Amino acid sequence: MKIEKTIDCECLVVGGSLGGVAAALALSERGYSVCLTEETDWLGGQATSQGVSALDEFWVVEQFGATASYARFRQLIRDHYLHNTTLSEKGRSMTHFNPGNAWVSKLCFEPKVGVQAIEQMLQPYIDTGRLRIFYQYRPVAVTTQDGRINEVEVESVNPTAAEAQRLRFTAAMVLDATDLGDLLPLAGIDYVSGTQGVADTGETHAYPGPSQPDWVQSFTYPFAVEYCPGENHTIPKPPGYEYFRDTQTYTFNLYYARTGCKRYMMFPADDDAKEFWNYRRLIDAELFSDDRYPHDIAMINWPGNDYDRRNLIDKSWEEQLQIRDEAKRLSLGLLYWLQTEAPRDDGGVGYPELKLRPDIMGTTDGLSKYPYIRESRRIRAVTTVKEEDLSRAARPNKARATIWRDSVGIGYYFIDTHACSGGQKFNLDIQARPYQVPLGAMLAPGWDNFLPACKNIGVTHIANGAYRLHPTEWCIGEAAGHLAAYCLEKRVTPHKVQSDPALLRELQLRLVRQGKPLYWYTDVPDGHPAWEAVQYLSVIGVITPDEATLVFEPDAELDANVIVWEQNLRHILGLSAAPAATRAQWARQVYNQISGIS
Repeated sequence: MKIEKTIDCECLVVGGSLGGVAAALALSERGYSVCLTEETDWLGGQATSQGVSALDEFWVVEQFGATASYARFRQLIRDHYLHNTTLSEKGRSMTHFNPGNAWVSKLCFEPKVGVQAIEQMLQPYIDTGRLRIFYQYRPVAVTTQDGRINEVEVESVNPTAAEAQRLRFTAAMVLDATDLGDLLPLAGIDYVSGTQGVADTGETHAYPGPSQPDWVQSFTYPFAVEYCPGENHTIPKPPGYEYFRDTQTYTFNLYYARTGCKRYMMFPADDDAKEFWNYRRLIDAELFSDDRYPHDIAMINWPGNDYDRRNLIDKSWEEQLQIRDEAKRLSLGLLYWLQTEAPRDDGGVGYPELKLRPDIMGTTDGLSKYPYIRESRRIRAVTTVKEEDLSRAARPNKARATIWRDSVGIGYYFIDTHACSGGQKFNLDIQARPYQVPLGAMLAPGWDNFLPACKNIGVTHIANGAYRLHPTEWCIGEAAGHLAAYCLEKRVTPHKVQSDPALLRELQLRLVRQGKPLYWYTDVPDGHPAWEAVQYLSVIGVITPDEATLVFEPDAELDANVIVWEQNLRHILGLSAAPAATRAQWARQVYNQISGIS
């Protein structure tokens, strides 16, 4: 196919996922020219084009753990509703406004509002020409030489175009932020996919047989519905409805490996069941006094529309489209079941008052623009994070997951895996510890100018169940962007940064100064005067906290621990500590001594 044109840039980010957005933003902020490609016409991946705009986050996200840029993304979403809609007294009284007031998430919103927030964050760099975005293009070819990606070709997927168009990009650094790790097979970068066997990983819950690359977590086409009492909005019965209903088993009940079966109802009046409607509600009408929101709107992302019959990885483009079409019919089948056959709270069947809202997803069929992807190809990395690095059972007396000296971010979620194509048909639900993102998990051996920036880092199938959620994906992409910028500035490879303690510490200092937490504490929140100091001195190993808790106790008087910290300080940085009264003051005074490091 003829190449329309060749485009040169310093950094190419392929995929407009949350990770891709964070990477492009970090690179643009550092002053590099960036090209960003995206298969749909919306940026934001799982938070927008994939429809899951009820963010899966950790319990202290409002106080600690979010990067400064992710926190701004969240605040811009809130600001849209606070400044552009009329709230009710109940809405105005919320400390942290949550438009959907769903019980699964601290921030639920319409996907298009997330798109607007992202565009607002990127617009200054678009205006200067530093960032160029290419919508509706997917990667199709890569040329490499001696462990470097030289060129990446992308092809248009615009359904209205007479024929596909191709662009060729050349860049000094290439980041794969696609949700399926699409550059890996094109470039010949070694990767794994699907369910790994216990012989390969040694994990407690790994598959007891050989690894199964085709057993990939299910994906989903979410949709949004408005609850319109007294109205009938039943859709036409989708083709194949009876087959999907009988083989998928549309149901309100969920089974979890850890807790067993849980019963849900649409609007239960007692504690016997959990509420289905409020699970991922995007708009709670009671929070608004606004004609635009007369009724609740909920996003439906449920095991009933989890598609686990076939996976998309390593399939041809034509086969992917066929699989996606079947997954769409499965989702529409769930809606039809909800409207016609679901058991009603009052004893009848069907909720015809559920109105499909295509405008919420920005599509004609009412389904998300792109499927919600839970599992990607994953690089065979310098470091592979495993179940035992995370699980509470493997770390019974530890408050944190495995401590990585090369941490470039943090996150938290329990290990949550869904039914897999061809394989296990149950959820893994394993309690985990708050974790770090090791730089080694972002390094593909033998590759000098490539970085993963989405769900394609070095984690096992099981560990992916904790690392795949919204804030961690953003964290990974942001780390990849800053690492790429640092490598270009210093003219070093990512592998050199990871192996050289001085370079690694300098990168980590820059990340902390950009508002990126690297170490878990819950009592030194964002904005605390000692936040940067405590973060940096902990991640480089000067401060060694109590491993049994997540607290630092910044106002505590210095005790015997400081003797160890001072020894670490002399050993690691060759510095001596200044006198101080409290832990926070000690950390800040030490940090000030190294403030000359750029």
